[in-house]
Amino acid sequence: MPGIFRFLCALLVFAPVALSAQSVPVAAAVAEVTEAAASADVAAAPEQAAGEGPVDFITPHITDASYLELPYWKAPFHTYVELPKFPPVHIGSLTIDLSPTKHVVMMLIAATLLSIILIVAARASRRDHAAEGRSKGFGGAMEALALYLRNEVVLPNVGHHGEKYVPFALTLFFFILFMNLLGMIPFGATATGNISVTATLAIITFIMVEAAGMRANGVGYLNTMFYWNNDLPAVMRPIMFLVMSPVEMIGKLTKPFALAIRLFANMTAGHIVLLALIGLVFSFQSWLLAPAPLVMALAISVLELFVAFLQAFIFTLLASVFIGQVREAHH
Repeated sequence: MPGIFRFLCALLVFAPVALSAQSVPVAAAVAEVTEAAASADVAAAPEQAAGEGPVDFITPHITDASYLELPYWKAPFHTYVELPKFPPVHIGSLTIDLSPTKHVVMMLIAATLLSIILIVAARASRRDHAAEGRSKGFGGAMEALALYLRNEVVLPNVGHHGEKYVPFALTLFFFILFMNLLGMIPFGATATGNISVTATLAIITFIMVEAAGMRANGVGYLNTMFYWNNDLPAVMRPIMFLVMSPVEMIGKLTKPFALAIRLFANMTAGHIVLLALIGLVFSFQSWLLAPAPLVMALAISVLELFVAFLQAFIFTLLASVFIGQVREAHH
């Protein structure tokens, strides 16, 4: 059984890449603007390709794209770098575009960073334990966070003999957290603001929940899908079976749906509010009124930092609760 958990943890990190890589590519105008600006060594902003008029700077920051926005030393101090294009894969009538996108790159960066940081922290903690009998510094902080999630979030909700689910829950938490935080740095992007990414995370969690239910309940797992109450009169059992079984199945599907929508909506809404407040500065075009939107944007940024941790925590908490519920279904 440990093999399936290692497989799902790896799938958790890399499966969203394939799904989110199917995002709609940037319009042809983007490529034309990039080529036209190549001689000037700076790629013009895609939203400026349409010419003069109102500029939509909110949508490009919250949607996926086939380019990266990077800082540049010349005005306007940023440039656009297009990502490589791969030939589409044809499976019958289905065409799958596996070309990397902005959110795919952010997911790979998040996976790389969390791997490096957690491995370094684990080695530092092991070294401190061997030398002084306790952890300290950054390694101690990461150990304290991992122990809190294990002892206060995962094990109480997963139930008896739930140690095997701790690696999956910790992978969920740190992967989502790093993706959330990458969206707060300049020129970054929030991969969890992509419904394809959150849906994939929810599907992987759904697979883990159902696998846990099958392992814990055996044949009794069927009771979580097909309602059959032996305490009811015999004549009522088939009637309630026909009425409640669809409800039970819908209930199973609403759990991953809620996980996907909650994370996607919260991360997208925060960025829209923040960008809208910054946009007020350009709408008012007044030095006297500019400080007010900037102060509000700063407050929203602090709130977004809290939400980045909160949403990772809630996703992990609910995943643990769902696993615990299905494992105890036979009671």
